[in-house]
Amino acid sequence: MLEFTPAQLAFLATVFIAVVLLVVGIALLGRRSAVAERMDTILEVPGRTVREEPEQKGNRWIESIARIAGPFAKLSIPEEGWEQSSLRRRFMHAGLRSPGVPSAYFGLKTLLAMTFPMIALFLKPVLWPEMRFDEFALILVLLAGLGLFLPNLILSRMIFLRQREIFENFPDALDLLTISVEAGLSLEAAIARVADEMKLKSTTLAEELQLVSLEWRAGAGKERALRNLALRTGVEDIDTLVAMLVQSEKFGTSIGASLRVHSDMLRTKRQQRAEERAAKIAVKLVFPLVLCIFPSILIVVAGPAIIQLAGFLRDFAN
Repeated sequence: MLEFTPAQLAFLATVFIAVVLLVVGIALLGRRSAVAERMDTILEVPGRTVREEPEQKGNRWIESIARIAGPFAKLSIPEEGWEQSSLRRRFMHAGLRSPGVPSAYFGLKTLLAMTFPMIALFLKPVLWPEMRFDEFALILVLLAGLGLFLPNLILSRMIFLRQREIFENFPDALDLLTISVEAGLSLEAAIARVADEMKLKSTTLAEELQLVSLEWRAGAGKERALRNLALRTGVEDIDTLVAMLVQSEKFGTSIGASLRVHSDMLRTKRQQRAEERAAKIAVKLVFPLVLCIFPSILIVVAGPAIIQLAGFLRDFAN
């Protein structure tokens, strides 16, 4: 049984109290104000339950994080010019459109870069009491770097998942768009109809198509609205479709025929990608087979023979 000295017990109690106070402070900062809750009560329609969209829930969490990490964001956020950088496009590719996203992102980078080394400093007397200072300083630098780059990894993962969802559902949306255009609808009406139909399967793709319709209604041209769609998603197939639609609009060719050809190409590409993943399974199974399954089979098959051989050699030596 572990025995702690009074100094170690006091240190653990201090760490526990600090963590509890930090959690309570974050909960109080993230809680909505009484004014906002009262406004929701006043605006709520009697007899009807208002279902909050996932994007609204995500924006609420982002605003809470931005409110907490706002003071720390000032330490790392660039003063100017970052809005035109690739980071702004990465926010759009991840579907982060809330105004508090930059503050939450840079604030988390600073907060994590400071929190991880501080936790290591608190735990050093208990976990690594005899570690030298130069070795521990290297650990602190590595933890600070991990906290600094962890938001980058989270953002990259969000972009990957969102683009994969759009890529997997885009051929189905393109088929609906082709049928709608060939049925006599204009491109604007067809995109609005496809956006309504795709809500059941892919909310992300439906939201992007709805934004295209809203831009058209707001007075933006077709080319600009379509290119904004390609810029927001960052998916290569949508970029190709936008270029094809723009060329068809300029040269007056049939949009329905172009959409059908592009739809067939996308389905072929998706099938080829699935076949490529299936072909890689055999290579990926080599490592678990060699490291996990093969040793077990070797023990079961060759174990009795090895035991008998060891006994025979022992008797022979005697």
